[in-house]
Amino acid sequence: MPILKTPLKRFENLTEYPFEANYCNVSVDETELQMHYVDEGDKDSPVILMLHGEPTWSYLYRNMVKHAVENGFRVIVPDLIGFGKSDKFDNKAPYTYANFIQWITNFIKKLALKNINLICQDWGGLIGLRVLAAEPELFKNLVVANTFLPTGEEPMNEAFQNWQTFSQTVEVFPVSQIVQRGCKRELSEAERYAYDAPFPDESYKWGVRQFPLLVPTSTDNPESSNNKQAWLVLKSLSLPVLTVFGDSDPITKGADKAFQRMMKGCEGQAHAVLKDVAHFIQEDASQKLIENAVTFFRANS
Repeated sequence: MPILKTPLKRFENLTEYPFEANYCNVSVDETELQMHYVDEGDKDSPVILMLHGEPTWSYLYRNMVKHAVENGFRVIVPDLIGFGKSDKFDNKAPYTYANFIQWITNFIKKLALKNINLICQDWGGLIGLRVLAAEPELFKNLVVANTFLPTGEEPMNEAFQNWQTFSQTVEVFPVSQIVQRGCKRELSEAERYAYDAPFPDESYKWGVRQFPLLVPTSTDNPESSNNKQAWLVLKSLSLPVLTVFGDSDPITKGADKAFQRMMKGCEGQAHAVLKDVAHFIQEDASQKLIENAVTFFRANS
């Protein structure tokens, strides 16, 4: 199966992204793939794993890494397969929910990560929460930010339905424009370039086009029952959970209250709803998000 690699020249001199590149081989069905990741801080320090979603990459977390490292953490930020500097397929078939979970599971085990402090947003939550439910012994704390874990039992709102349609019908998938629409603040030209950098043309974009279709929007979706099973585990866990959501995200609005109702570890935590913050909370309020997360991780170390 042909594997696409974005030319590294496209990532040269990106604004606010000074990190050394690291790569880890992951596999599903014997297909070896290179997953890129940021790895900053002392290797013996407590680990913060930051998982991005659609249609972003590790660049999304660039302004959170330094603060976490300065506060004594090792920060690891992978690019999902199909995104960022990681390998990409030239068709949509390999981009399944199950494969994304397996790739991240492989990644965590290859790096031998333990006692993980997880921060997840958007698809980072749909993937990360499934990995947490399957391997709870690997995780210490959880921060959920503008994400959810749908089972298909509740109808998706109109905003998400429109997004699914758009993702399949637009001729040129406008990655940086989509990120901009999910932000309150205006991204600079250099920042918009960084979000477009992983995708030289449409042949590299099968992953970003496929993600919206993988969300379980009905109980007919085969991953609906798997997410239900994951929720049974998540509800039983006692690990501490913090929700940090934006007040202006139409996609995940109200999901923070669902987490707080269903996860025992939410009780007594300093949950936050950040004012004038849209879907990409890392762009609109990176400092507030990482400060809340670091304070929470330290309190539950």
